[in-house]
Amino acid sequence: MLKRLPTEFIFQVFALLVAVVLVHTAYVALVRPQAASTLEAQALRIEQDAGYVPEQTIAVVIKDYEQEACFILLLWALAIMGYKAMELVRERGVLESELIPLGDGIKILPEDTREYARQLQAFPEEVRQCLLPRVLLAGLQRFESTRNVQDVSALAENLCNGEGDRLESELSMIRYIAWAIPSLGFIGTVRGIGSALGQAHQAMSGDISNVTQSLGVAFNSTFVALVLSIVLMFLIHQLQASQERLVRETRNQLDQRWIHHFRV
Repeated sequence: MLKRLPTEFIFQVFALLVAVVLVHTAYVALVRPQAASTLEAQALRIEQDAGYVPEQTIAVVIKDYEQEACFILLLWALAIMGYKAMELVRERGVLESELIPLGDGIKILPEDTREYARQLQAFPEEVRQCLLPRVLLAGLQRFESTRNVQDVSALAENLCNGEGDRLESELSMIRYIAWAIPSLGFIGTVRGIGSALGQAHQAMSGDISNVTQSLGVAFNSTFVALVLSIVLMFLIHQLQASQERLVRETRNQLDQRWIHHFRV
């Protein structure tokens, strides 16, 4: 636990830097040049044909700074979720493996707990940090000291509930990003509307090109932010469901494969 938290923090910082570099490079090299050429061609076409209706392209829709920031946050959130998904894969691999083979007729007495504890402690560090070995080791130690099966069951319940609360709290950063993305979209809306109102005098004189472009910034930023937040929230709920399923299956396995072997 103490080693994993700094590692995860360093990963998050590194993932943010990588997301900024990748997205900004894509915008500078591809998105904004393509959007500028598209807008220039559309403006020329409008001068030649008054009835021409410009088509919205992806580059034009996502060209502004608010959309760029939204994509950076989305990529950052996906990296954090990928890190947590890899942890879930490791936890599930340990859960589905048979750490210590136990037959149907085997009974675990308080005198036997040290032998089983030594077998658990012989596993690599990355295995011992998983939920099932941690709870099982704590249960064996509790059973040795109290000789009470009910105490072991209560301990396993409390540790699993605590793990669920910890996994829930660690999603707070991703939820913050999911909240920040539509907020950035609304910032773009306010900026676009404010810019359009500042150019109202040009519209009064008959030139509405700058006004419509500013309104495009307002609506496009909100549209992109809402779409990205919908996608991110769906992935967050899927990750949370997987975490809850892992904790629940760990608790069931402790009851079905371990605690019912304990005998005083």
